[in-house]
Amino acid sequence: MFEIRRYTEIDKAAWDAFVAQSKNGTFLFFRNYMDYHADRFADHSLMVYYKSSLYALLPANLKGDALYSHQGLTYGGLLMTEKCKTALVRDAFIAINDYLRQLGVRRVVYKHIPWIYASLPAEEDLFALSNVCHASLVSRDVASVVILDHQLSFSTLRKRGIKKAGKAGVVVKEVLDYIEFWSLLETNLRDKYGAHPVHTHEEITLLKSRFPQHIRLFVASIDGRVIGGTLLFMDAQTAKTQYISANEEGKRVGALDLLFSQLIAQCKKDGIRYFDFGTSNLVASDDLNDSLIFQKEGFGGRAVCYDTYEWTL
Repeated sequence: MFEIRRYTEIDKAAWDAFVAQSKNGTFLFFRNYMDYHADRFADHSLMVYYKSSLYALLPANLKGDALYSHQGLTYGGLLMTEKCKTALVRDAFIAINDYLRQLGVRRVVYKHIPWIYASLPAEEDLFALSNVCHASLVSRDVASVVILDHQLSFSTLRKRGIKKAGKAGVVVKEVLDYIEFWSLLETNLRDKYGAHPVHTHEEITLLKSRFPQHIRLFVASIDGRVIGGTLLFMDAQTAKTQYISANEEGKRVGALDLLFSQLIAQCKKDGIRYFDFGTSNLVASDDLNDSLIFQKEGFGGRAVCYDTYEWTL
């Protein structure tokens, strides 16, 4: 009943059409996003057919004898439509595992798509991971999410920062030129963590040109100088902070407090359901970055887990 095929470029239209109608897909799964870093990952995405019709997708890449769902994406489990039901998804994983064994794959690392990105319940894959794959939970990152129609009050500290930013003359606006914020972001990541953004300025500019409604940069400035900002990845029901950064002046005057108070209000007005501040785990471990999550929870964010599973074949 099931046939598993590897994605090729000739499947792009069918792949993208399926993503568009899926119940748990976001713009990250369109091939114009996934393929921007094709030189870094050996793509081996899977197309699952049932009775000759496309039934599900698995964005994935191969590395050695392991299949990952997909290392270039924050999340990337099985993409399903409203027609997908538990028993058939279970059987689809049996077929996927058989296909991978024949390919010589020994291990699968699977990043489940958090529920805030699904328009309908979409955890049929979790049952299959337990029942078919006997998968183990190997990593749990924790994001802070505001449910916009059940919004919690900001903390006293965040409210104080909002007032301070207003008195300092901080202005919040969307910008199309990313270079000033990207310079601030790169400096902060280098000086504080010895790290760099996942996307270069050239890459994010390219992606912005491909997805102008989904990738949006909002900055806080004084006298035209950018002192902080956040890059949002936006879908129909969820806005996610991909990057957050402020310089010393921005921190001192509470620029991010004003920025997020205005963005959260605007997203709620625009009908967005969830505002995802992203994860707050330390780079070297799954432990919390306490100061980072303290800030996010001050805006009313509460925990949604980004889980990674693994199983052997």
